[in-house]
Amino acid sequence: MLPLRIDSANGVPIYVQMMEQIRYQMARGALKPNEELPSVRELAGQYLINPNTVARAYRELERDGLIYKKRGLGTFVAERDVTISREEKLEIVRELLDRALVQGVELELSPEEMEQVIRERLDRFRQQEEDD
Repeated sequence: MLPLRIDSANGVPIYVQMMEQIRYQMARGALKPNEELPSVRELAGQYLINPNTVARAYRELERDGLIYKKRGLGTFVAERDVTISREEKLEIVRELLDRALVQGVELELSPEEMEQVIRERLDRFRQQEEDD
């Protein structure tokens, strides 16, 4: 199973979301070189999206040299070093925080309450790192 977070309401085309997340998973080592990816039909069924959307994401990733196809065997992760720039990493975190903040506003939390939650989570994370 390829873990993806598809959000049809965020304004980013689904195929772009898929490409970004596959690239991210490659960069952090969750997807290994020569690892087989789910078929277009499998992924479309798993996330209830149009197979053409998955096919487009795969075509773009293949064009970028990040994945390759073996006729009759499937689609695989290319043997290529994929890196994410510092700015791209920051943008990923910004987007996640934006989603959390939207949820907080919808739950009618004040900015102060949301800041407190972020501080608590950072403190907890730092403590866990110290304990490890």
